[in-house]
Amino acid sequence: MSFYDLSKEKRVELVDIIQVAILSDISKGKDTAILRYASDEDTYIRKTAYLAIGRIHKANEGLRPKIVKLLDKLLKNDNEKVRQTMVNAAGEIGMYDFDEIAHIMEVGLFDTHHSVRNAVIGSIKKMGEKNPKPVLKFAKRYLHHEDKEIRREICHGIELRGRKYPQDILALLRELQWDKTRRVRSTLVHVLGQIAYKKGCLETVIADLKGWENKELVGDAIEEIIDVHDRYRNFAVKTQDEAREYIQRML
Repeated sequence: MSFYDLSKEKRVELVDIIQVAILSDISKGKDTAILRYASDEDTYIRKTAYLAIGRIHKANEGLRPKIVKLLDKLLKNDNEKVRQTMVNAAGEIGMYDFDEIAHIMEVGLFDTHHSVRNAVIGSIKKMGEKNPKPVLKFAKRYLHHEDKEIRREICHGIELRGRKYPQDILALLRELQWDKTRRVRSTLVHVLGQIAYKKGCLETVIADLKGWENKELVGDAIEEIIDVHDRYRNFAVKTQDEAREYIQRML
């Protein structure tokens, strides 16, 4: 039976059971329960596990060194679900203490399994939203990495911060404007579209794009931005026509 097959009451009970078991493991220097939940086939069981690790870390200062040591150890586990869960747990910690887990994100970026690398993207998104300064500094280091997938993942990872505060990531995105890899370029265009439809964001993005040298990419980004205003019309501040008219007027 999966997590969401349970009643709400049973889910609450299970969350408590998992948290108690994980706290016991951490306190005793063991990983039996953590491994069981971190390797579970059910995504929501694994999520419950990494959220529990994050909560325990935040609430128990004395256990923090043990927790990070445990994450480091299990990041070497053969099971990609375990490694994925450890990266996600580190992401919970990084929302308020990035320096403690930065090395885990670095290891995860180069993991052989896509699910672990995707966990890094997800973690950068949530950490960047809550704790942007060190996270964006970390992201900047990898914008020109020789591995095109690293560049693409970093570009994707900083998107969430940009949805509310595009000014925080536009300088980083600008560094990718001449990237010749199609997947990186398409991700860059996608992200520019995603950070331009909320209140005040279109104005910020267009003002920045005016200074970009790669006019072909800017043209593609403008098309994406206009299209996003239609696709997300229930959430966008401007209608598609208003966005198009504004862009034409400003450029």
